[in-house]
Amino acid sequence: MAKKYDFLFKLLLIGDSGVGKTCLIIRFAEDNFNSTYISTIGIDFKVKTIEVDGKKVKLQVWDTAGQERFKTITTAYYRGAMGIILVYDITDEKSFENIQNWMKSIKENASAGVSRMLLGNKCDIEAKRKVTKETGEKLAKDHGIRFFETSAKSSINVEEVSCSVLNVIFLFFFVQKGPTGREVKITSSTQKKTSKCALL
Repeated sequence: MAKKYDFLFKLLLIGDSGVGKTCLIIRFAEDNFNSTYISTIGIDFKVKTIEVDGKKVKLQVWDTAGQERFKTITTAYYRGAMGIILVYDITDEKSFENIQNWMKSIKENASAGVSRMLLGNKCDIEAKRKVTKETGEKLAKDHGIRFFETSAKSSINVEEVSCSVLNVIFLFFFVQKGPTGREVKITSSTQKKTSKCALL
């Protein structure tokens, strides 16, 4: 059976249990949100196909369990990932502090030069904020990676994150197509709306 995509891009979300990785992935892949969820056991994934300049790009987004007991299982998936997104909860200071441990885990287990991004999730719960946006920005800057505050519930910055991920795809596959300043139309097979993402 012929494959239905031109490129396959594997993305991995990591972070403490309960920071909202599963909700973010469901919002990204299905544009849906469920306030009741069960903690991921081991590893799971969602697929979203996006059309870029007439090419079908299949995004395989892996959802990892945050609990220590699943670490052996989840770290096995680091090496195959082209991008790793670190997620913390802005209402949980400990989840932010543990980002350093997740960074170390990437260094030990992922392929050299893997693209990374930092997300501070649940930014819709401003009243319970424990980690300032500036603190998240500083950590990302220290590691030389991009940073977004997101909300899976309110869909804040989820599309911006996906645009940023697509920029990484272009850097991998489409650099030869021209200068990196032009805009491209990105259409999703699961959504009728058209997004525009400016290349980095």
